[in-house]
Amino acid sequence: MSVSLHVWRVPRRRLGAAFLRMALDPRRVRALPGVTFAKFLGTGTGVSFGPFDADLTRFAALVVSREAVPLPSWDRICSSSAVVDLVPLHSVGTWSGRKPFAAAPDKPDGLVLALTRARLRPSRALTFWQAVPPVVAALDRAPGLLARFGVGEAPIGWQGTVSVWRGAAELRDFAYRQPEHRAVIDRTPTDNWYAEDLFARFAVRGITGDRDLLGWVNENKNEYEKGRAQR
Repeated sequence: MSVSLHVWRVPRRRLGAAFLRMALDPRRVRALPGVTFAKFLGTGTGVSFGPFDADLTRFAALVVSREAVPLPSWDRICSSSAVVDLVPLHSVGTWSGRKPFAAAPDKPDGLVLALTRARLRPSRALTFWQAVPPVVAALDRAPGLLARFGVGEAPIGWQGTVSVWRGAAELRDFAYRQPEHRAVIDRTPTDNWYAEDLFARFAVRGITGDRDLLGWVNENKNEYEKGRAQR
């Protein structure tokens, strides 16, 4: 299985072309031989998960295929781009009613990427948004966090996060031991926020292009190169 995360920065003068591609490219990519799952996503900072959090000049696509496939080119309209090649390690939940990642448990010795996504129940959205800020503040201070940004299929109610970590241990520590995040996990069954949700963890096989598009944390910008040098 090949999983790739593509991210593009588009100048404002090209946004019309970008929105057109966001409308047309999902069908084009899903029709490519070997593609089993593809989502084209808007992005944001991941602070509030509302329309005011959106970054209208950054777009993303997540593609799952039996082997690497070429996507329709965004080179003519984007000012920068990045691609993250991923190996699924663990996945729980569904996305659009599907389990898109055939995860093979492993013990990665390098960078890991975490993907969360959820479709909120409208009646529970307000309490979810109220619970988010403490978790985001804790995430920004988390040891081992290298990069993060928000993703979504719609401005409201369909959102997720992408985060890159120095290693699996740091990701686990934040997910299950960090108090604010642990509190949200514990509230999830009783507050019933999600109509559908998914959490997946991947080994990062490689990053090409502009890493700043991934929301690289400034104080950790050199960690990726350090990690590569040590492997």
